[in-house]
Amino acid sequence: MLCALALLSAIAPLATDMYLPGLPVMAESLGSSTVGVQLTLTTFMAGLGLGQLLVGPLSDGWGRRRLILAGTAVLAVSSAVCALAPTVGVLIAARLVQGFSGGIGIVLARAVIADRAKSTTAAKLFSIMMIIGGVAPVVAPLLGGVLLGPIGWRGIFWVLTGLSVVMAVGTFLFVPETLPPEKRHGGGLKAMSSNFGYVLRQRRFVGYAAAMALGFGAMFSYISASPFVTQNVLGLSPGQFSMVFAVNSVGLVLANTLNTRLVDRFAVRSLLTFGMTTMFVAAALLLLTMLFVGYKTFLILPLLFVTVSMVGLSLGNATALAQEQVPKAAGTGSAVIGALQFGLAAAVSPLVGLGGESTGIPMGLSIAVCTGLALVLLLTLAREPAQRGSELRPAEPEPAD
Repeated sequence: MLCALALLSAIAPLATDMYLPGLPVMAESLGSSTVGVQLTLTTFMAGLGLGQLLVGPLSDGWGRRRLILAGTAVLAVSSAVCALAPTVGVLIAARLVQGFSGGIGIVLARAVIADRAKSTTAAKLFSIMMIIGGVAPVVAPLLGGVLLGPIGWRGIFWVLTGLSVVMAVGTFLFVPETLPPEKRHGGGLKAMSSNFGYVLRQRRFVGYAAAMALGFGAMFSYISASPFVTQNVLGLSPGQFSMVFAVNSVGLVLANTLNTRLVDRFAVRSLLTFGMTTMFVAAALLLLTMLFVGYKTFLILPLLFVTVSMVGLSLGNATALAQEQVPKAAGTGSAVIGALQFGLAAAVSPLVGLGGESTGIPMGLSIAVCTGLALVLLLTLAREPAQRGSELRPAEPEPAD
């Protein structure tokens, strides 16, 4: 079940990054401008956010399994339409539907884990999901670059169609219904608005969800700006940039793996606070280094590695803590997390490029601000008594028979 859910969560980077190497060829093939083919990325991200916001709350009334199956079926059909698109207009529309249906899988994968797992087990599972999320953005563009020559950009969308079918089969075989009828709420607009009101009234949920989104915003600041900072500012070659990106991604994966072990020994909130504090310190040192020391590669690259790696101790734990606060509406809670996450990512992406391609200051400032705000939120929450649950403390050992 976890493998099926992880694949559902990986659709965003796969469907975003795999076809990026083929954008110039797509523009020529479809007789479109660069702006036209770039809109295929914009509409996908818009659909991704809409799918999470609408379907997450619906699942609290209708259940998870049927909606996931429907979403993966639509994902497969829309991916096939992308592969067959005769014009860029058709491709843009199909990408909107592809993003919407992909958002269904992402939001409900989180909700299924929140239904089935509590306490430190949930933190472990969310960390494993983050491992997949850390690997997919690295593998996807490399895979797309390899496939572009032999099968073309249309072939890449056929590969995404095949992956969507695998998701549907995996869901059908391994993902049961995790929300029993007695725990469901009505599926109408009144029930949806009531669920949103319930979720947004939980201050601790909002705090942890915002901290998670800010941590993701810091990582997306790095993802958006690092190609320009490492190559145009630090003078690395494209091959060296790929190596740096891969090393940082390995650090992220290792930190997530370590987190699955540490949650058995330490409170999840403590691990989250440590991870976010370390991220902020590294980000602040990164910004100060750029401002007062200069662009010294031997200083900047290690600080970037620490910053990215500590995401592994932050995002999964923040997600688990947030979902723990809203057990009565896990789908709606997952939708709010996803909307905050991708909304903030969309906001910081253009901001880190405001200074042009010859400076890394906007990237360093964006990472420092995001991590600083997240840390302030966490320290504020630490002063308040927990409203419910265990705040995901490690489980006590059971007595021997």
